[in-house]
Amino acid sequence: MHAINSEALARTLATVLDEKQARDILIMDVRGQSSVTDFHILATGTSSPHLRALIGELQQRLKAQGAPSYRKSGTPDSGWVVLDFVEAVVHAFTAEARAYYDLEALWKDAKRITLEDASAAPRKAARAQ
Repeated sequence: MHAINSEALARTLATVLDEKQARDILIMDVRGQSSVTDFHILATGTSSPHLRALIGELQQRLKAQGAPSYRKSGTPDSGWVVLDFVEAVVHAFTAEARAYYDLEALWKDAKRITLEDASAAPRKAARAQ
């Protein structure tokens, strides 16, 4: 198993979600604000089967990369599934559940990283070298 830093893990999780067509992907940097994790990754699925596919893909891909999830809570049928990678926690919602629980407001002071920002950072670093 190889180590992966928390920011790289968050970016990888967001990328996998994007590849499986999750919507409104948001990485929230809660370092210094949370004693539980460094990043929350929020994503919206279109249906229960889509949430199931998102979570399944995350579990499979990250385990293959040596970063298996620690715990899973919730079910796709409930509209909210939490996948805990310790340094990063994924929240996959239906649109209705995401609006209802409004984690963006709960962590309103967290630095927000959109998928576009997350994708641009590695390219910027490569150009700087």
